[in-house]
Amino acid sequence: MRTKTYLFALMTMALTLGSCSDNESGIGGEASKYITVSTTIGNMTRVATDENGGQKFVEGDEISVYAWTGDAIVAPETSERVVNNAINKLTNGSWVSTPQMLWKNNRDKHYFIGVYPTAAISDLTAGEYTLDVTKQEASDLLVAVNTDGISYNADEQQTVPLTFTHVMSKLIVNLQYRNQFGGTPTVKSLVIQNAVSDASVNFLTKAVTVATDATRADQSLVATKANEKYESIVVPQNGISKIVITIGDKQYIYTHPSDIKLESGKYTVVNLIVGRDEIILGDVSIDEWGEGDNISGGEAQVD
Repeated sequence: MRTKTYLFALMTMALTLGSCSDNESGIGGEASKYITVSTTIGNMTRVATDENGGQKFVEGDEISVYAWTGDAIVAPETSERVVNNAINKLTNGSWVSTPQMLWKNNRDKHYFIGVYPTAAISDLTAGEYTLDVTKQEASDLLVAVNTDGISYNADEQQTVPLTFTHVMSKLIVNLQYRNQFGGTPTVKSLVIQNAVSDASVNFLTKAVTVATDATRADQSLVATKANEKYESIVVPQNGISKIVITIGDKQYIYTHPSDIKLESGKYTVVNLIVGRDEIILGDVSIDEWGEGDNISGGEAQVD
């Protein structure tokens, strides 16, 4: 995927999948037809942005698609799935599936999950996730779930709607500086302390679970505007209250009075004013790749 912009927008497109049958001549004897899947990327999307601010996938993007029949809220084992990690690639404006996705029959309702970026998932209720700070796009997990149920109908041009939303959280830190610096200083690094990078994801509910004994460590944020703006995908979690900024040989530490909220599907913005002796918190907002809380007050000390 090419460079992406995070905006509040919706994007729709058509995804064409191969359909087929219980037998060689088609489902129930009908000639095989194509299924059109419409995909929507909800708030906080991270894909390409068009001239109107809308979001869209770009040529070469790939998504994984899973499908099953039976109970809508019970994803079956790998061997019982109708579609198991079919890789759909956007090619010349159309989605091409490998292998081709096929209807099981024309009686049962089919349920769908879409995952971006692609992932081979053996347990859809407890998939493993590991954040890689150096691969921000790959770490920004998007999931679509359709448990409304769709049955094959030879008389209709059907669509399988898939609405993708962000599952992880995102942290953005903006820095301003007091006059004592005599300009904008050079920031060596900006990290959050006590962060977890591993989690379990339920792809049916989009719930993220962090183990109570999960390893915690410093996590670097990526400079999107050197010395001024730092951000990163973060696993939704509790327990993070310290932000450490290294300028020259000094560390400036901001300690929030409570855990900084890092919620699934939302980004948190922290605005800090850095002086030579302290960091003052401007405000904290939580948006739903979208929006949320505002927190004010607080200072940071020089280590």
